[in-house]
Amino acid sequence: MGGSERLIMSEPLEALRKYVHFLREHDGVRQVRLTRTAQQGLARLAAAIKALPEQAHKPAVRPVDRREPVPPEKYHTSDGETPSRLSVPSAANEPPLEISGSSKTEQLRHLAERASVCVKCPNLVARRHNVVFGVGDPEAKLMFVGEAPGEEEDLKGEPFVGRAGQLLTKMIAAMGLGREQVYIANIVKCRPDMPAGVPGNRKPTKQEMETCVPYLRAQIEVIKPSVMVALGATAVEGLFGPVGTIGSLRGKFLEYRNTPLMPTYHPSYLLRNQSNTEKRKVWEDLLKVMDRLAMPISEKQRGYFLRA
Repeated sequence: MGGSERLIMSEPLEALRKYVHFLREHDGVRQVRLTRTAQQGLARLAAAIKALPEQAHKPAVRPVDRREPVPPEKYHTSDGETPSRLSVPSAANEPPLEISGSSKTEQLRHLAERASVCVKCPNLVARRHNVVFGVGDPEAKLMFVGEAPGEEEDLKGEPFVGRAGQLLTKMIAAMGLGREQVYIANIVKCRPDMPAGVPGNRKPTKQEMETCVPYLRAQIEVIKPSVMVALGATAVEGLFGPVGTIGSLRGKFLEYRNTPLMPTYHPSYLLRNQSNTEKRKVWEDLLKVMDRLAMPISEKQRGYFLRA
C-alpha cells in the first residue's frame, strides 16, 4: 500500500487532532468524550496505519467515480415519462473518498466507521450523540434520502425514527415493503446543532451538506439502487444544488448519476398537512416508483387517499 492510501486512512486522525485543537482554543476544553463506536473505530484505524509498512496484501480499494456520467439510454415509465436530467454539482474539489471491502456489507461498514470519527464540522461534532450513517438492505433496489438527523435520530443513531420516520415506515409498508428491504440515509450524517435550550431542528447549511454528501455518494455507489426517492426540498438541494421548489419538482423523475430519482414531500410535511389531497400527491409519487421497479400494484393500492 502506497503513501496516498496511508494519507487517506490517516485523514480522520488528523481531522480529530484539528477538532481537539479547535475546542481547546475556542472553548477551553481539555478532555473530549468519545462514544464506544468512535473509540473502536479509532483503535482499528490506528492499528491499520501502524501495520501498513508490513502489509503483504492490498485490500480491495476502488475510488468513487467522480466523473459526470455519460448519458445512458433514457429511462421510461409505463406512461412514457423520461426522467429530467439536471446538472449534478461538480465533485472535483472533494477529497478522495475510497471504498474498501469485498462485499457491500463490508464496504458500508468501513464507510460507517470512517464517518463515526469524522470531525470536519466542529459545531456539529460538539453536540452530536451519534453519527447517523444509514440503515437497511445493502442490496436494496429502492433508496430513500432525507436531509439530516433530528433529535431522536441523533440519540438512537438511526435515520427516520421520530414521528416523521414512523410515517415513512407506514408509507414503505403501504408499498408492500419493510424498512429492512429498502435503504434509508441522509445528506448530512450529524444532527445540525441548535442553540442551547432551543428545541426543534434546523435545515443543514450549504457548507454542511457539501462537506458530508461524499459519504452519501459513496453509499449510493455501493448500493447501486434502481430508484431513489428524495424526501423534501433540502434532500433535493443536497444532491443537485438549488433547482426549484419541491412542489414544482415532485411527481416527475429526475436523474441522479444515471439513477432515476423521484422527489416528493418530506413526511414531516404530511404531519403538518394531513389532508387526503396532500397525502395523495405523495402516494402518486410512490406509485410511480413502484411502477418503475415493476412492483405489483393492487386496485386497493391505486385507490389510496382518493377521498377528500
